[in-house]
Amino acid sequence: MSTTYILVAGDARIDALVELAQGTSTTAVVVGTRSVAEAVAASGVDAVTWLGEPGDAPVEAYASTVATLVASAQPDVVLASSRPADRVLAGAAAAVLGAPAFTQVSAVTVVADGVELTRSVFGGIAQETDQVSGPAVVVVDGGAVATGGSAAIAEVTASAIPTLTVTENRPAERAVVDLGRAQRIVSAGRGVKAKDDLGLVESLAAALGAETACSRPLAEGLGWYTHDRYVGVTGQQVSPELYLAVGISGQLQHTVGARGARTVVAINSDKDAPFFAEADYCVVGDLYQVVPALTAALS
Repeated sequence: MSTTYILVAGDARIDALVELAQGTSTTAVVVGTRSVAEAVAASGVDAVTWLGEPGDAPVEAYASTVATLVASAQPDVVLASSRPADRVLAGAAAAVLGAPAFTQVSAVTVVADGVELTRSVFGGIAQETDQVSGPAVVVVDGGAVATGGSAAIAEVTASAIPTLTVTENRPAERAVVDLGRAQRIVSAGRGVKAKDDLGLVESLAAALGAETACSRPLAEGLGWYTHDRYVGVTGQQVSPELYLAVGISGQLQHTVGARGARTVVAINSDKDAPFFAEADYCVVGDLYQVVPALTAALS
């Protein structure tokens, strides 16, 4: 059977990785605390290799050890999430394996002559299938932590680069939203006429138990929301159960970021809005009437 190694750095965000690895024998290599290893063991992988408590060493200090361990197993595919520390582990593994690294991958298949990958190209407007000989390293958004498995955890002795230590932790001055974990998202666009009117969208999100997001103009043009809430080609790529687009026309730059959503609902006063071609449910109407009515019904 083909083999996949999943690299986990510091925190478990791997449900999308486990799904990508279906059909292979999957081992997760965990750099982090015991609780992280236990969460990964319950995520659906077949086995977990844990490098022990990291102490004062940052995750990146274990990159060389992780790369050597993974290379010795000669896996067909190595997967990692797109977070900075995970990318460091993936890069080290790719270097030791002499393997190419890919992003924006939606499907991975081990074939007789190597690995076949389907990925987004040209900003998400097309899909391309590539085949490479030998192993491949794939970096994708990790998502949340799935549960239901019970893989065995094997602890191995690992050494970190001794000159790298964590000397101080500084909390972020503002909370950063993680849209990759969100199961429901309500996203606002230029149909919202004023910043004060965002309260309508946020009330609807609260009634749904959803995160609030936005299109590019609201984050990069108007500054109404921070960049971590912007969904699009150059923003966040999301895959919630429900994506509700409020006053978003549906240009390709935005819709590509939301194509992973299971159900898409679009609210727009323009019956010819491009988003209606992408959405599962379409509401033609003034958001200033539709959104309060939805919020009231949900409440």
